[in-house]
Amino acid sequence: MKIHVAGENALIVYFGDLTSPEISAQVQRAAQQLPAIMGDTLIDLVPSYASLLVLFDALATDHLAVRKAIHRATEQFDDGDATASQLITLPVYYDTESGPDLASLAANAGLSTDEVIALHQAEEYRVYAIGFAPGFAYLGQVDERIAAPRLSTPRTKVPKGAVAIADRQTAVYPAVSPGGWNLIGLCPTPMFDPNGDPTMPVSVGDRVRFKAIDRDEFIRLGGELPEGNRLERAGEKA
Repeated sequence: MKIHVAGENALIVYFGDLTSPEISAQVQRAAQQLPAIMGDTLIDLVPSYASLLVLFDALATDHLAVRKAIHRATEQFDDGDATASQLITLPVYYDTESGPDLASLAANAGLSTDEVIALHQAEEYRVYAIGFAPGFAYLGQVDERIAAPRLSTPRTKVPKGAVAIADRQTAVYPAVSPGGWNLIGLCPTPMFDPNGDPTMPVSVGDRVRFKAIDRDEFIRLGGELPEGNRLERAGEKA
């Protein structure tokens, strides 16, 4: 574990150099224990793949005291500890209508679209980080047979709910935004609701599975297809 200054009221803790469920579990455990140790001096925690950013009230504490709190939290770690996490199932309408890169991803992998869909559903993914946009959860790892590089030219507009793959990560776009991931379907579940409680259906450390649904079920669950029932394919202009 390494601790570095990240600002006048911030420290960043690195738990390792590689992404793994074990390192992610350490990040999660520290994030669970620090609030009780630091109390009101803690402003926020930002967990990522192998690190944890700790923001604190510089008027109430200092870097040295926070370092001691971090060491106290991590000294309580036990390799046998089980961290609380939930398993969330997200429905997906997989189709070339909803996933414009599904066919090309399958062709490049030497698979059928049904095989890509089956492989994407077969894994249980860990939420490693939430970033880029509120509710954008980075999930890993996809089966290496359907791993795909980011698009050479990102789209200017990716629809809300787009289920995508980039390298060995997968994610659901929480809102309309630019993006360069490969789109393979649409999910009707809102990934971010500022007025909701909780605001997001997943947290770092949770587990996610995807479940195929048909077009009618997608609409029934509140999903919306892009205008004209067509999504821009990679390389096309919006």
